[in-house]
Amino acid sequence: MHCWAPGIVPARPLECTQAERYVLQRLSNGSYVSIRPDDQGLGDVSEPTSAYLFHTHEAAQRAAGELNRLGGDDFDVVKVAWPIALC
Repeated sequence: MHCWAPGIVPARPLECTQAERYVLQRLSNGSYVSIRPDDQGLGDVSEPTSAYLFHTHEAAQRAAGELNRLGGDDFDVVKVAWPIALC
């Protein structure tokens, strides 16, 4: 079964058509997950706009699920309104 995602145009899947982004939030302390540039590990930031941005809810859900399976901390997906000009 094919499900249509209105934010994804099959002819141009990497273009931004929706001003929606998703980030991961640690449930233990409320911080948001970022990627550290020096070692590509997970870091914590206080603002969602500084966190690693996912373009689809499904990708964010997969990442949160994998991190939750690894244990140590629980993660949730948070929707962030993002200006279309910054996509």
